[in-house]
Amino acid sequence: MARKLYRSTYFPLILLSFAWAFSGALSSKDDKCGRPIKASDTDRVQFAMNLEFLEAEFFLNGALGHGLDSITPYLAKGGPPPVGAEKANLDPVTQRIIEEFAYQEVGHLRAIYTEVGGIKRPLLNLSAQNFAHIMDEAVGKKLQPPFNPYRNSINYVLASYAVPYVGLVGYVGTIPYLSNFTAKGLIASLLGVESGQDAVLRALLYEKATQKVAPYNITVAEFTNKISMLRNRLANCGIKDEGVIVPRKLGAENRTTSNILSADSYSRSYSRTPQEIVRIVYGTGSESKPGGFYPHGANGRIAKSFLS
Repeated sequence: MARKLYRSTYFPLILLSFAWAFSGALSSKDDKCGRPIKASDTDRVQFAMNLEFLEAEFFLNGALGHGLDSITPYLAKGGPPPVGAEKANLDPVTQRIIEEFAYQEVGHLRAIYTEVGGIKRPLLNLSAQNFAHIMDEAVGKKLQPPFNPYRNSINYVLASYAVPYVGLVGYVGTIPYLSNFTAKGLIASLLGVESGQDAVLRALLYEKATQKVAPYNITVAEFTNKISMLRNRLANCGIKDEGVIVPRKLGAENRTTSNILSADSYSRSYSRTPQEIVRIVYGTGSESKPGGFYPHGANGRIAKSFLS
């Protein structure tokens, strides 16, 4: 009788305590990586435009010396032009690659604008000083002379390493929350090209992995690892970013140290929440504190909701 009473009285409480503990663990992870947000498909797709603007302006200016306003100004919807962008000193092959990427990003913006409508281009800080600050944070010391992404091809590709991948993992994280077939199709098609761009950039860097980046005593591979670690630190949601050379335990099937495509233990793409994305691109580790590439914050309902 006593045993029966114990089971009927306390067993449900034990189950409930396990449920609370489990939900608490999930809640804690949600809090850390960013709680799920209520947003329409349009809001989610337009949030991605912030990253597309960043990529388009960086690639256009780097390859051609001018930005979106000289190509398709209507896409900016009156938003301010970026500050500090320059034409990079690129070798012919890198020049051709970045120019192609630039036009692809214009196409991405046009696709989103046509399907769901656009948002105003946010103010972007593409100055050499901003990139220098990011690289200082990544390597943990003040580089001398300051890192300048526009100085040469290897610097520019290293700076580019910090751009498409963030959009890529953002798209992977967006697709499961979309309900409309058209929106899913749009994001999936954009993700395909973003993945290709990231693969090309990582392959270019892997080819020069052991090369020292002048005048610093840091190899290309070390730079990629340090940039990836910085992004993981800012996003505050575990390891979702890895350099082009990794320990074998992080390589594909634990059999390779090359890491030309960054992926999880099942070789699937990592994903990030909108909160993680802006923590990284703001460079502050906080979705409510603008900075970095977005001095005044990103645009659209989702990004603005974090600021308010």
